[in-house]
Amino acid sequence: MLINFWKMHGLGNDFVVLDDRDEAIAGHIDYSDLAVRLCHRRFGIGADGVILARHSDTHDIRFVIYNSDGSQPEMCGNGMRCFAKYLYENSILVQDEIKVQTLAGTVVPRIEKKQDGQVVSVCVDMGVPRLVPGQIPFVHDGAMALGVPIETAQGTLSVSCVSMGNPHAVIFVNDLSLVDIESIGSMVENHHRFPEKTNVEFIEILNDSQMKMRVWERGAGVTLACGTGACAAVTAAHLTGRTGRKVLVHLDGGDLQISWDESSGHIFKTGPAQAVFKGNIDI
Repeated sequence: MLINFWKMHGLGNDFVVLDDRDEAIAGHIDYSDLAVRLCHRRFGIGADGVILARHSDTHDIRFVIYNSDGSQPEMCGNGMRCFAKYLYENSILVQDEIKVQTLAGTVVPRIEKKQDGQVVSVCVDMGVPRLVPGQIPFVHDGAMALGVPIETAQGTLSVSCVSMGNPHAVIFVNDLSLVDIESIGSMVENHHRFPEKTNVEFIEILNDSQMKMRVWERGAGVTLACGTGACAAVTAAHLTGRTGRKVLVHLDGGDLQISWDESSGHIFKTGPAQAVFKGNIDI
């Protein structure tokens, strides 16, 4: 079966994006197997994940994502910006704001900037962060989990836990350059107190309105950016008195502007989305 794809990225967090509204791909191959095959960086196209456009009876479109290891996360902020660009530039949905069905609930991306008919920047309404430990999920008795110690093979770590429809463990550090992202990230991702595993964000606060972030993504490892992770990090930073509600997050792949609206409680994430190349592949 020959399928068309777009290779895309949001701040270096890269995806293979496909249209499966007719379910032809689903009828031919399991999505998990497809993701493992297409995402392989030597034997496939190479990506952190595969995103598929699916029909929805309740929303404008349905967003389905699989990680490079074949696991299925609930949502992806960087992927959602790429998704909005893909839909617009393929004339699947041409309105500036769309309602998208995800496993994390309704997500609303809005095209912020266009140039020569191409989408340059997208703002995504990421909804309200979830802080109740059982909803993250994280095993903890308190009403929230901010600065909670967990025991690991490398000693005690302090984590602040937030769900943006997917779980995040935020770790504040003094100097990002001194952190072993791979070993600590893997350890925390698989910690027994996270029953569905977790994404892990390492944060160095620069000032009230800026932070540096590196990320270990559940099911993908170290990536250049994570949109939901940036939202979780700003949530945790504000609630622990480290930043305000509007923060520029500097990631390995570039910058995201995160704004936590006080009146609605919604978090808005604005950043770029880019197409790398387009092609077809026989699956």
